[in-house]
Amino acid sequence: MHSVWAVAKNTLAQAIRMKVAVIIIILLVILLPLMSVIMVGDGTLLGKLQTFVSYGLSLTGLLLCLLTITVSTFTLTNDIRQMQLHLVVTKPIKRFEILCGKLLGVVILDILLLSVFASVIYCLTLLIPRLSKAGADELAGAGREFFTARVSLSADVDEDKIDMLAKQAYEKLERSRQLPESMTKEQILSELRGRERTQAQAVEPGAQRVWEFENVRLADPNEMLFVRYKYEVSVDPPDYRVYGTWLIGDYRQIQYGLGDWESPVARIERSELIRQFHEFEVSAEVVASDGYLALIFANNPYLNMTTIIPQEVQVLLKTGSFTGNYIRAVLLILARLIFLATLGISVSTWLSFPVAVLICAVAFFVGTINGFVLESLGVLDQTPNIIYNLTLRPILWLMPRLDGRFNPTHYMISAEVLSWRFLGQVYLMMVFVKSVFLLIFGIWIFSNREIAKVVV
Repeated sequence: MHSVWAVAKNTLAQAIRMKVAVIIIILLVILLPLMSVIMVGDGTLLGKLQTFVSYGLSLTGLLLCLLTITVSTFTLTNDIRQMQLHLVVTKPIKRFEILCGKLLGVVILDILLLSVFASVIYCLTLLIPRLSKAGADELAGAGREFFTARVSLSADVDEDKIDMLAKQAYEKLERSRQLPESMTKEQILSELRGRERTQAQAVEPGAQRVWEFENVRLADPNEMLFVRYKYEVSVDPPDYRVYGTWLIGDYRQIQYGLGDWESPVARIERSELIRQFHEFEVSAEVVASDGYLALIFANNPYLNMTTIIPQEVQVLLKTGSFTGNYIRAVLLILARLIFLATLGISVSTWLSFPVAVLICAVAFFVGTINGFVLESLGVLDQTPNIIYNLTLRPILWLMPRLDGRFNPTHYMISAEVLSWRFLGQVYLMMVFVKSVFLLIFGIWIFSNREIAKVVV
């Protein structure tokens, strides 16, 4: 352990002396305070906070990822190229200790820098409301919709029914010989599923759509719950706005109308822009005593001439604090830094510095679109799918997931809680499975490679 710590301290000192580290530190020191001043978002306090935290964390994560890639690939390749490693391997230190020490040094550097600049972003975020000229309503809104952590409840989609309808539509096209020749069967079925899913969500003028939720429980019955959604339309209105009526409460009371109503049903009239996320709050009193809650959206036929498609409809319940959620978001960034550090150390055991940097950069880029790539390749036909499963799929599995739910800014913008359970799953897969695999592979390569040749 003493040998590993000695190599880690040497690696840390080497990284701090690198010009790229100094440049990245200076950039973050200058840009983060500047961003807290110049970024305004949509002009509201909530928009300013969301924009600053989103761009601040994204910039910090991006620059630290680039720094991690550079340092992790440079530290070993430079020692080999400068022949400094020749002196180390002759000492009573094992080669796996050299790699573990270098990895530890890079990870310590990441932890130090991430802690410092995440703290800067956190302090500036708390300072923005105090320095703003926002009114009491805006301050209260920021407290409810940003400085909190909320769990999201989404209505279940009957995928079996959608799949059945898609197959029926495919058989109909096949009988009428209207199948596109340029598309495979899986591609056609995927498009048909998307079409059926959209039709299931569509609300024509004069119609309504119901979303039902079970076991909705709030820690405090006096709390407010939030409804989050966005609109898509079949034809864009002239002003890009739609008018709708929301009913929130126990739909069974409306549907059957038996006896006195046990819980109130809220009615919300709203006029909103399409293709943007919107939220409104309602008292938790609308939740039935058995935890049942329904959302009903009605398309006003007198004000809308288009079919409205409510998408990503969610009920948000407060379940934690902003600080706790922010810490978990920072830890999510740390997971990707550890993976990239391990990847950089591993590939530098058998590749030169430029090639190692290129591989790490490609892995980082693929990680940012990993979900899109996996979804796109999932519709391959049978024969290409077999080739994909045997070749590309294992490589894509090894790549990190950095998009979608694995993006920390997603949770900060929507104030959606990032659970410890999900964070644990990320660390289990990205750090303790993938990173350990890469480290063992690098140790095996490094232990069997020839550092220098004896020339007589």
